[in-house]
Amino acid sequence: RVDKKRDLARAPDVRPLKIGNKVLGAIGVATTKGAPPLDSEERALLDTLCEQAAAALRWLEAPQHHLLMWDAAIYPAFTPAVREAMAGTGVKVATVVNFPDGSDDAARITRETRRAIAAGADEIDLVLPYRALIEGRTDAARRGVDACREVCGPRTTLKLILETGELASPARIRAACRIGLTAGVDFLKTSTGKVAINATLDAAAIMLDEIAAGRGLCGFKAAGGIRTLAAAQAYVALAEERLGADWVTPEHFRIGASGLFADIAAALAATPDA
Repeated sequence: RVDKKRDLARAPDVRPLKIGNKVLGAIGVATTKGAPPLDSEERALLDTLCEQAAAALRWLEAPQHHLLMWDAAIYPAFTPAVREAMAGTGVKVATVVNFPDGSDDAARITRETRRAIAAGADEIDLVLPYRALIEGRTDAARRGVDACREVCGPRTTLKLILETGELASPARIRAACRIGLTAGVDFLKTSTGKVAINATLDAAAIMLDEIAAGRGLCGFKAAGGIRTLAAAQAYVALAEERLGADWVTPEHFRIGASGLFADIAAALAATPDA
């Protein structure tokens, strides 16, 4: 059984497992449950998110600060509180918009994005208008992404959530990737975690191949249902196979899996000090 308080206290002295270290540097924590005002359970969940992000920074050694690109993904209304809690840590505050339904209302997307950035979001996680794409209304899907990219400008990182489990077919997943790549999004992300099928290696392979075809300029994020270090390692290996080990840094590669943190904590705690 992992004693979290003990592990946090000894974290600076832990030399992490190679894969645990790599995944820990790329992982993002999230809470997309509840809405203000928060009850005590939801407040505790938000506090845990911030504590996990801070713990990751303590686990990673000083020479590896380039890995400290964690993102904490939250609803817009939580952005100020999380930004305050993470001030000075290097953790990026990512706010979801058009979430989780993937509306094709470009005005809504614009409004939510502006509100999130004004509240202090460093990154925007936009749900693609995927139903429009499924229905063959590609232009509607594209307009929503373009609207968000315009508001984000060059300073705010934009991650496009494709909802690959709902798109289902390889052809639609490729089409969704190309909408994002053409719009100049910074990351393609698999899923919201709110549907029956979330991140899969098959969908990730298609996404990574499209990213590779675009010279690897766009990043990749796997999210939804990744709860073990072994599962995370499979995504790391796939990305390295498609784009090379040097590409797999948090500037290009993220894993959204709050449930994964406990498994990494156990692996790190079990690693002897060097």
